[in-house]
Amino acid sequence: MRFLPGGAFLMGSNRFYPEEAPIRRTAIDAFWIDETPVTNADFGAFVRATGYLTLAEREPDPALVAGLPPEFARAGSMVFDNRNRVPSGTGLPWWPFRAGACWRRPLGEGSGIDDLADHPVVHIACEDAEAYAHWAGKSLPTEAEWEYAARGGLADADYAWGDELAPGGIQMANTWQGEFPWTNLALDGWERTSPVRSYPANGHGLYDMIGNVWEWTADWWHERAEPPQARILPRGGSREATGGPSIRRAEPPQARILPRGGSREATGGPSIRRAEPPQARTLPRGGSREATGGRSEPTAQPASQGAPSCCAERNPTGGSLADSCDPALAVLVPRRVIKGGSHLCAPNYCRRYRPAARHAQAVDTSTSHIGFRCVVRTAGLG
Repeated sequence: MRFLPGGAFLMGSNRFYPEEAPIRRTAIDAFWIDETPVTNADFGAFVRATGYLTLAEREPDPALVAGLPPEFARAGSMVFDNRNRVPSGTGLPWWPFRAGACWRRPLGEGSGIDDLADHPVVHIACEDAEAYAHWAGKSLPTEAEWEYAARGGLADADYAWGDELAPGGIQMANTWQGEFPWTNLALDGWERTSPVRSYPANGHGLYDMIGNVWEWTADWWHERAEPPQARILPRGGSREATGGPSIRRAEPPQARILPRGGSREATGGPSIRRAEPPQARTLPRGGSREATGGRSEPTAQPASQGAPSCCAERNPTGGSLADSCDPALAVLVPRRVIKGGSHLCAPNYCRRYRPAARHAQAVDTSTSHIGFRCVVRTAGLG
């Protein structure tokens, strides 16, 4: 882990998507953060020690989800596959639900992770990330902690390394090269996830904060920055969460309790809701609309939203569980903030490979492009 001393920084952006605005001065206490996303090797150690089964490995209970189609009433997860151009049940042809897909079998039955020990673990729902964090004596980062860490000490830069996506033509993160979703040129050598530390560290010595996989945070989704909501965060525990395409394994948040030490929340992706991918809104059982049907164009925000406030919000913790749900859906599932973008983010579709970028993800949905890393909120570690 890396120790970050905390301090004030400019959070958000007025230059891209509206949910990132306004820029605001934010202060963060000191904390430790994992150098890389949690890998398959790391998650495997947790599973061997505890016998834990991820949400994608459990058969859903149709009685808990009204109208759950039979094809989704199986253990499995959302897998990016751009070979099919016919709309799927989720409305996203490149985000089919694949029975048998899970962290051990990232592409579904017949696949494995024997050669992927140092790749980020994927097909992780929010409750799975929190279960690992609890076992490790850690927590999921808040959105503010995550963004402070991702910026690497740079003030108001678009990217974690400066203001140019590929300075001198050099790929600085595992993102999509080509026309998403049909043409992946793989100029960086990777079509899907890459080993952690394959790209340069940021100014804080952290790897893969941008691209590779989206990362869960502890914050409930809210559309825009809220007034300060300071709260004391636990040293080892974690808060509830949300996240990506969403096939909905669950009841409305107020009635829902997730199994095996999970949390009471959920967030965004295709809508039978196991999750949606990032476009301008929700993701598939863990995805984000970089994987969704239409393109999502960034929009510069009005100048009135531009000037950072003089006073810093201290340790903000995001929205509320109830307000995180998408009111347009028949079944309300909480959503968490995910950060960092993934290997599916592309200039023509989802420009969320930036520290300020954020997306809503249904907590009950996992996908092949969402992972996580952890924090410890104490200066006394190690």
